Amino acid sequence: MGVGPRAVSSPGAIVPQVLAADLGTSGMKLALVGADGRLVGWESEPVDLAILPGGGAEQAPAQWWEAFGRCAARLAAKHPEHYAAVTTVCCSTQGEGTIPVDANGEALTDCVLWMDMRGAPNLRRQFGGRPAINGLAASRYAAWIRLTGGAPSPTGKDPAAHMLWVRDELPQVYERTAVFLNVLDYLNLRLTGRAVATVDSILTSWVTDNRNPGRVAYDAGLVAGSGIDADKLPEIVACTDVIGTLTGAAAEHLGLPASVQVVAGAIDVTAAAIGAGTVANGDCHLYLGTSSWIAGHVPAKKTDVVHSIASVPCALPDRYLMIALQATAGGNLDWLRDNVVGAGDPLVAADLRGEFFAASDQIVPTVPAGSNGVIYTPWIYGERAPVDDLALRAGLFNVSLHNTRADLLRAVFEGIALNTRWLLRPVNRFLPAPVTSIRLVGGGARSDSWTQILADVLGVPVHRVAQPVAANARGAGLIGAIGVGAITASDVPGLVEVADVHDPNPSVRAVYDEAFGTFVDLHRRLAPLYRKIAKRG
Repeated sequence: MGVGPRAVSSPGAIVPQVLAADLGTSGMKLALVGADGRLVGWESEPVDLAILPGGGAEQAPAQWWEAFGRCAARLAAKHPEHYAAVTTVCCSTQGEGTIPVDANGEALTDCVLWMDMRGAPNLRRQFGGRPAINGLAASRYAAWIRLTGGAPSPTGKDPAAHMLWVRDELPQVYERTAVFLNVLDYLNLRLTGRAVATVDSILTSWVTDNRNPGRVAYDAGLVAGSGIDADKLPEIVACTDVIGTLTGAAAEHLGLPASVQVVAGAIDVTAAAIGAGTVANGDCHLYLGTSSWIAGHVPAKKTDVVHSIASVPCALPDRYLMIALQATAGGNLDWLRDNVVGAGDPLVAADLRGEFFAASDQIVPTVPAGSNGVIYTPWIYGERAPVDDLALRAGLFNVSLHNTRADLLRAVFEGIALNTRWLLRPVNRFLPAPVTSIRLVGGGARSDSWTQILADVLGVPVHRVAQPVAANARGAGLIGAIGVGAITASDVPGLVEVADVHDPNPSVRAVYDEAFGTFVDLHRRLAPLYRKIAKRG
C-alpha cells in the first residue's frame, strides 16, 4: 500500500505547521506536523512516574509543562523555518487522569493517573447497593449504559473514582478545587488559560449524555448521582474546536507568537485512530505501547458490557470510536527488562540506546513459533478487556530446564499477541463486519518480529504505519489541521503512509491455534484462583 494524495504546496514552500504534543505515561513527545501530513521534527523527554502504596500512581503536571517547553526549544533550534510556520498547537495525551485545579489555575496535587486504583473503595461506597455488579449497584447501570455507553471501572482507574478519592481522602483539597481536569484538559489550560474538557476526555467521569455524538452534554441525573459538585466539572467542547490562542506565558514558554491558535485535541486512543489513518467505519488499528488497544470508528453508539467494549464520542463529530482496551502490553517488556534480565544484560544496554526492539529482533526469530512450549499470560497489572478483572496476574507456564532466555522473550511477545487475539473475538462481533486487516501503531510496532507474530497469531494482514511511534502526535497534528480548516477528515487516509504489510504465515497457524486454546483455558482455570489469592492480600 503506497502513500495517498497529499495536500498541494508550492515547490520548496513550507506548509502551515501544527505543534503536536503526545504526552504518554512514559514521557512527552513533541512533533511538527504539516497540513500535508508530513512529520518534520520529533523530540521527546521522559517523565517520572511515582508508584505509591495502596495502588497509587501519580505524575507531576509541572514536569509535563517543563518537558513541553524543553522539547519545543529543541524543535525550534533544529527546524527553525518549520517552527516559524507553526500556526496551531494541538495535544494528544494519556487519558483517565485527574487533576484538582484551584481558581487560579494551579494544580493542587499531582495528577492521579489512569493506573491509580486508590479510589476503588470510594467508588463502591458512592455507588454501592444490592443487587450489585462488580461491587456497584445494578440499578445504576441502566442509565450509565443508555446515556454514556459505559460505566465506571470497579478497579477505580478512572476519574469517577479519582474525584471521589480526592473528595473523601483529601477534603481540604476538594474544598479548594475549582475544577477537575483530565491530562489533556490541564495542558489546554496551561496553553490558553481556559478550563475545558473534550468529548472524549470527559467520558470516564461517566456523567455525560453521549447519544448524539455531535452534541455531548452533561446529564443532570448522572452529575447529581456522581457525588461531585456540578460546578467542579469543566465546559465540554469538541476535539476539533479552536479553544483560544496562546496566553502570553505559554507563548513565551514555547517560543511562539501569542496569535497561535489552540485546537482542543484528544486523548491518545482517539488521536491514534486519526494518526493511523483509520477514519472509515470499521477500519481498525492496534496500538502497542505501555498498554494496548484495538479501536475503529463506527456509525452508532453501542456497548458490550460483558467484554468491556464500547463505542464512544471521538474526534469525528458524526460518529463514534469503538475502543477495546487491554491493561498492559509493552509494560510486560518493561517488567522483563527491569526485573528479570538484569542490569548487565545486553537487552538492557540496547534499551538504554533506544535499540531494545532491534536487539530483540536478533533473538526472537531464533526460536520457533510456540516458544518451545512456553506460554506467557500478560496480565501483569490486571486486565480491562475482554474481561475487567483487577485480580489477574502474569505468568510463565510450562517452563523447563530445556528452555532458554530466548524462549522466554519470544513467549512474552507471543503472550501479548495471544491476549490481543482473545480481545479480537468480541471486537469482531461488535463491528458491522469482522476485521480482515489491521493497522499497527505505537512503540511496539518498531519490532519486525513482533509485527510478524501478531499477523501469525491474529490470522490477518498487519499493515504497519510509517513512523508508528508518532501515531498519536500525527493524530494530534491532523486533528489540529482539521480544527483550523486546513484539511477535512476525508483527507486523512491519503495523508498517512503504510510502511509495510505483514501477511500471516500459514505454516504456523496450527501452532498458534493450539497455543490460543491453551491460553484461554489458562484464564478459565486460573481466574478463580487469582481472585482467591487477591482476597488474602
